[in-house]
Amino acid sequence: MDLAVEIGSLKLKNPVMTASGTFGYGEEYSEFLDLNMLGAVVVKGISLKPMEGNPPPRICETPCGMLNAIGLHNIGLKRFLKEKLPYLRQFDTKIIVNILGNTIQEYVRLSKALDDAGVDAIELNVSCPNVKKGGIIFGTDKRALSRLVLKVKQSAGKRVIITKLSPNVSDITEFAIAAEESGSDALSLINTLRGMAIDIDTQKPKLANITGGLSGPAIKPIAIRMVWEASQSVRIPVIGIGGIINAQDAIEFMLAGATAIQVGTANFINPMATIEIIHGIRSYSEGKNIDNIRDIIGRIHGTAGHNNINL
Repeated sequence: MDLAVEIGSLKLKNPVMTASGTFGYGEEYSEFLDLNMLGAVVVKGISLKPMEGNPPPRICETPCGMLNAIGLHNIGLKRFLKEKLPYLRQFDTKIIVNILGNTIQEYVRLSKALDDAGVDAIELNVSCPNVKKGGIIFGTDKRALSRLVLKVKQSAGKRVIITKLSPNVSDITEFAIAAEESGSDALSLINTLRGMAIDIDTQKPKLANITGGLSGPAIKPIAIRMVWEASQSVRIPVIGIGGIINAQDAIEFMLAGATAIQVGTANFINPMATIEIIHGIRSYSEGKNIDNIRDIIGRIHGTAGHNNINL
């Protein structure tokens, strides 16, 4: 049975990756699971300089999900290259680095350094709703997004470039097309939806940042719809993210058009979630007599005439 998929020129042994910001730098989860089994590890977002993030409290549970306002806390490029990347190189899995910046120049410097370091792919974080400046502007302005992707693509050598799209836009297909036309090799979506929670006893927001990004099963139907729309509007691979807890969820995304998936919030609930999803996809394929997992990508039935998006 063949579970391998391709994201641009990058070949993954299976379609299951971790979602940035939910798996640390990989090492944090290595005592719970064998990283060699994953299609790819997508590390926590990296900026040029270390970032402290937002003040606490910055996580709270919500019905069927969670809100986070971490604010892109990370150790910075220098420490990542020195301390974290060598550890990840021990494993037979692809290394994808999520990057973030306040300007195009910062993204370009990061992508050049990571290209020199030989990572497998770079994911552009243009869609975090938890910071007051920077990358989010690129995720909600098509022209800014196009300029960013074009410049990064020019600076990143042959590295696969994945653009992580924001769901906080009126039409996801416009941004998907803009990223593709500017040279992105793949898309990942969705990032979190902006949300808020209030403590009725203190009558204050539960997050110090007031608002945060909603993730988990609560957003899955929205994420699947956007993956379906995006995958029909572009020719590049789409990576599905949003509320994937088990293999059934992952397969839904693939039927909707995702070539691969990323597991996020589920890692906090069950550190073995990614491995269980890989086993579940294999069991599903065996039960359906599917020899190649790529055969189910975009194979949702009963949608003819319900979408006016044309290639």
